[in-house]
This record gives sequence, structure tokens and C-alpha cells, in this order.
Amino acid sequence: MDLNGKSILITGGTGSLGKQLTKTIIERWPNFKRLVILSRDEQKQFQMNQEYPDTIYKNIRYFIGDIRDYNRLVRAFEGIEFVIHAAAMKHVPIAEYNPMECVKTNVLGAENIINACLATGVKNVVALSTDKAAAPINLYGATKLCSDKLFVAANNIKGHRDIKFSVVRYGNVMGSNGSVIPFFINRAKKDRVLPITDLNMTRFNISLQEGVDLVLHALETAWGGEIFVPKIPSYKITDVANAIGPNCEKKVVGIRPGEKVHEEMITQSDSFTTYDLGKYFAILPQVTNWDINNYVKHFNANKVEVGFQYNSGTNNEWISTDQLRHLIIKHVDESFKPI
Repeated sequence: MDLNGKSILITGGTGSLGKQLTKTIIERWPNFKRLVILSRDEQKQFQMNQEYPDTIYKNIRYFIGDIRDYNRLVRAFEGIEFVIHAAAMKHVPIAEYNPMECVKTNVLGAENIINACLATGVKNVVALSTDKAAAPINLYGATKLCSDKLFVAANNIKGHRDIKFSVVRYGNVMGSNGSVIPFFINRAKKDRVLPITDLNMTRFNISLQEGVDLVLHALETAWGGEIFVPKIPSYKITDVANAIGPNCEKKVVGIRPGEKVHEEMITQSDSFTTYDLGKYFAILPQVTNWDINNYVKHFNANKVEVGFQYNSGTNNEWISTDQLRHLIIKHVDESFKPI
């Protein structure tokens, strides 16, 4: 794929993934036509503009806007070919306490994205999902499952338009804003007490760059309607705590509202339409406007067994405590030392 000469827009572009996408696009395709960073947080816009000033990067544009605002999206999407939709309300307890706000952003915002793309001639759309959208038990996961369904089904209403919608779903991004590793590091430094919700808890793990590479893979290869899932390792929350604060107190505080002990990205019900693509899985739509047999042949895809599920607690690949420390230094804080 070549993004030189192309126009790209990232919703939620001032977040962790948006900034890593921006860095990657600048490095790999320095002759991109335009890169629009759309978000509603003016402070983050200001800070990102200091890091990537539009006085130096002449083709970067910073747009204040909310995905709840359809008219603003239509204006922002004019002349855009690729949309990467990363904006979302993501914190599980906050979504549980403010459910309608989460619905307005994650569901109605997704509808606005789709309609604005259809109205403005966008060619390719990749929406970010979450492991919490698989068999959701919290509102955040339920809204993202609804969002996933909207983007998959958008391929059925595109009419004559030359546009593709696809989804990428992955686990916790190591070191991203609000994630457990920076939280534990801060708590270890502050009071040397690390709150453990459940001693058996596990999570999938992916680096920011791996998340970016998955998005770019979807942009390049999607036929429309796929949910791409990476093959990534799991970690135990107790191993994260021991990697960061071996000498800290570990205090069991109980599971938070809407939280799972283990996460899954592909459920048993998904197995009927899930294919192994090698580095990734793809959950294909039940209704497509292309031939699945041709898809399987083109990608040399293998259908997973019926009943297959992809769960962080039963995963085949795990990150050890020592590996976690190495990854924290590499991806989160190069000066990190266990406390």
C-alpha cells in the first residue's frame, strides 16, 4: 500500500493510536497529500501540534470536532480518501455510570461516521473495535459491538459508491492512555500499593505499533465487512504487578463494574464465519457483496473449527514477568526499573 499522494483522516487522532499512526505515516509515506487529525480535546490538539507542528508538516491539519456532530464530519471529510475511526468513549466504569453518553459517542457517532463517509466520497474506512465487544458484559463492549455491526453492515448500503468498511479488534494496548501498566507504575511510585481486581485475571496484549500495523493491513487488504483480529499473547495481571512492583503490596480490591476475568476476541458463535489468514484472523460477514470462495482462495485462508474461541485465559502464547519488563522498557518507559 502506498499512502503517498493520499488524503487520510483519523478520528480521535490525538489519542495514543492516532499519534502512532501519524508518526508511521510521516515516516513511511512522507509525500502524503493531507492528514487530518480530528478530535474534540483542544488541549491534546495543542500538544500534538507542538510535536508535529503544521508549520513544518505542511500537509497536517488539526480539526476540532466531535463525532456526535454530523455536519462537522461532513465538512472534515471533504476530499478525504481514507478514514481511520479511533474516537470512542472507552473507560468501562465511566461508561457504566454515564450510559447514554457512551451510546451517543460509540453508537450514534459510528452512524454519523458512516453517513458522512457515504456523503463525501471516502474510499476506505477502518473502525477500531475492542476485545470487550466480543460477548460483552459491560456497556462499553455492548456499544462497540453495535458499532462493529454498523460498520460491517454499511457495506450493504453503499449502493454505487466505491467504498469499503472494515473493523479491527484487538486487546489492551501496552502503555496507552488509561491502561494498566502506566497506572501500576504511577501507583508503585506513589504509595507502593498495587490494586489487583482478581488474582486470576488475564488480558491480551498488543503494542501501539502492532495496532497501527493491523489498521494498515485492513486498509490494504479488506474486501469490506471483515473484522480483523491479530494473533497476540496474553498476560496475567499478577505478572504485570510483579514485573512493575515486586516489592510493592498487592491488594485485591475486587472486579470493577462491567469487568471480565478473561477477555475474548472471537467467540464460539463467531467460529462459523472466522478464517485464519496466517498472522491474523478475519471474522467475515454473514452477508457479503463478494464471493467468499474467491476470498478464501485469494488469501489462502483456512476456516477455523466450529466451536473455536480466542480467549485471553486459554491462549497458547503468554508473556512472562521478565518479558513484560523488557516490553515496558521498549514500549512504555525506557528508564523503567522495578520498584
